[in-house]
Amino acid sequence: MPDPRALLAALILIAGPGMADTAPSGAEAARLERMVIQDCGSCHGLTLKGGLGPDIRAATLAGTEPESLAAIILDGVPGTAMPPWRPLISEEDARWIAEYLLATPAQ
Repeated sequence: MPDPRALLAALILIAGPGMADTAPSGAEAARLERMVIQDCGSCHGLTLKGGLGPDIRAATLAGTEPESLAAIILDGVPGTAMPPWRPLISEEDARWIAEYLLATPAQ
């Protein structure tokens, strides 16, 4: 199975300098990855296959624009259990999480 960090590095190279300039350090990327597994996983399931919230694995999200996914992460979905994370994370963090979700293969 491919290493998610290697996939993210490849995305950064493909995306060009804009994303590379805002790419988090190794420690910050590890913190965000833990956040996805623990915080997102508390509703979306620890394997992200769904739970209280829907399946958010890459195959399910295929075709979703990273900007759209980042907006959902930041602002939540009114009328659902998806809260806004904007008070807790930056736009760059949300974009990283969106790219991570879109690039990480199912486990």
